[in-house]
Amino acid sequence: MKEIVLDTETTGISVKDGHRIVEIGCIELENLTPTNNKFHCYLNPERKVSEKAFEVHGYSDEFLSKQKKFNEIVDDFLNFIKNKRLIIHNAEFDIAHLNNELNLYGKNKIQNEIIDTLALAREKYPGSQVNLDALCKRFRIDNSRRTHHTALIDCDLLAKVYINLIDQKEPTLNFKQNLDAEENSNSKTEYFKKVVLPSADEVEKHKKYLKEHLKKNYFN
Repeated sequence: MKEIVLDTETTGISVKDGHRIVEIGCIELENLTPTNNKFHCYLNPERKVSEKAFEVHGYSDEFLSKQKKFNEIVDDFLNFIKNKRLIIHNAEFDIAHLNNELNLYGKNKIQNEIIDTLALAREKYPGSQVNLDALCKRFRIDNSRRTHHTALIDCDLLAKVYINLIDQKEPTLNFKQNLDAEENSNSKTEYFKKVVLPSADEVEKHKKYLKEHLKKNYFN
């Protein structure tokens, strides 16, 4: 299954105050493993960055004024996330800003399935801090690169946090699912080794062979 870990940076908190997106970062996962597919862009928000937002991500008005506008990248972005589940920390914030941008250019709202890792963390660790830094600390994930909030770095960290939140330390193969899929379709399933136990007769023959043909080990 393909999923997209997504993060945005903005000029400020609320779309009601006219704030816009300045950065979008996406990392694709397939069966919980990052692929080489990424989507990343800085954006010209066509307005000034608030002081608080600048403290968070450090993107200046001068830097952002030289970047593409949202309508120049929107089709590539929508194609990248098409038919894929979105993994977002505090999804309400990012989706509100993305839908605002889409609305400004006459595009439909995002209809993807969404998993909010903030909600997952609150359910799993009630009463504890569940921001990204706190979760990295809990799961012993190195977040030393996160001197500012930047979309791709945050996506990379969130991918690792997400795997820990759903108790999948490492991606696993679901053998039963693969067999069911093989029965219901002609698609090729993933290779796996089947464990075959020897019969009692085979065990006895093996012991006999070792006794007759294996040289004595004088170190025993």
